[in-house]
Amino acid sequence: MLANLNGWHAVLILVVVLLLFGAPKIPALARSLGQSMRIFKKEIRTTDDEPESSAAGTLPTQP
Repeated sequence: MLANLNGWHAVLILVVVLLLFGAPKIPALARSLGQSMRIFKKEIRTTDDEPESSAAGTLPTQP
C-alpha cells in the first residue's frame, strides 16, 4: 500500500495535515510524535533485554 506513494501523494497528505491542524500546531505534533517514537523504541529495547520469566523455564511437577 505504501509502496505506491509518489511525490504528489506526499504533497497532498501534507496539505491535508496543514488544513486540519494549522501551521502553528505542526511543530508541536512532530515533537510529540518524536517523543512517542522514542518512548516506544525504549520500551521495545527494555522488553527485549529482560530475561524470560522463570515460570516459562520450569517444568511442571508430576503428581
